[in-house]
Amino acid sequence: MNEPAYLDWTEDGQPQRARWRSESGAAAPRRVVPADDAMPADTAFRLASEGTGLLWRGDFHNARQLLQAIARRIDKRARKPPQGAGAERFNRHRMAQAQRARTLGMLLIELQADYGVALRRAPDLRAACQAAWGPGGQRCVASLRELLGLVGAFEWRRKGVPVPELQAHIHPHYGVFSPLRGEYLRLAAQAPLPAGSAQLAWDIGTGTGVLAALLARRGVASIVATDISERALECARENIGRLGLADRVTLLAADLFPPGRAPLIVCNPPWVPARPTSTVEQAVYDPDSRMLRGFLAGLAARLAPGGEGWLILSDIAEHLGLRTREQLLGWIEAGGLRVAGRLDARPVHGKAQDAADPLHAARAAETTSLWRLAAA
Repeated sequence: MNEPAYLDWTEDGQPQRARWRSESGAAAPRRVVPADDAMPADTAFRLASEGTGLLWRGDFHNARQLLQAIARRIDKRARKPPQGAGAERFNRHRMAQAQRARTLGMLLIELQADYGVALRRAPDLRAACQAAWGPGGQRCVASLRELLGLVGAFEWRRKGVPVPELQAHIHPHYGVFSPLRGEYLRLAAQAPLPAGSAQLAWDIGTGTGVLAALLARRGVASIVATDISERALECARENIGRLGLADRVTLLAADLFPPGRAPLIVCNPPWVPARPTSTVEQAVYDPDSRMLRGFLAGLAARLAPGGEGWLILSDIAEHLGLRTREQLLGWIEAGGLRVAGRLDARPVHGKAQDAADPLHAARAAETTSLWRLAAA
């Protein structure tokens, strides 16, 4: 566990200190000034752009309006889409998004030891904060933008995400990737199960546990689901229990594979080889394709005779110029594997049809595939 970070500032001539919370790992602002309803949006935008934290002391709803006003000013300056093509365009887009997040993250909210907020018209954030961060104990400061995301994530956890393939809901925890994109689940529901997999399968990097649950619903008697994240394992445990599958799914903290061999090994690794900037992005961005390459390099030695590995992967990285199809096929061959078959699906999410999205060309061309891999 990392040591807690702290935010220091001076208010009414008195030094102040509170725990600093940031899921993205952003450093606490070095300069902090109190701000309230009297601060003009242009002043707030200038200070936030300079890296000055604005510790809000006014009406909570006005803070939300100010955050929107700052966002409008950022977007007005950034109307011109990122230049370049392929990887250069993607990298420029990520840099712009990171700068936008840093600026918006300068509007700060103080929370009391029980996560209460002592501001006019402030909502009760205690349940959402406790679900994400655990028990309180000391006052802390976080960005309003992150708190709003935390509340949104809590609503997803409470209501759940409908998964037609399960005829049930999956309840993602804060910081665990939500199965909102359903094409990869449709592929996993359609792929023919290899011989022997009715008895045992592994789900590598289980996240919410949705693929482990799907395998169980398809009749697999025993599934071992691994993840390196304790937060993900807790989320998967809750979902698997809610679905009544706890006697068939074993959850294990592991970096990729559990011990032994299995006739079916499923993995849906992060699709884009880039550095994540927050916990939840770790399910999307994988620096240098570490998880993908590790899965392919170790798969053959873990497959039971006649078994298959299902690699579920989008080709968005290829359209962004971040990875080539030749690289992927080379890693498959180097791992002592052959392609036994492949199922493809086109995305149906909104961004694939949004021509205003800076990465629209890549998103519109994207295909998600389930690669059926066997030992060569």
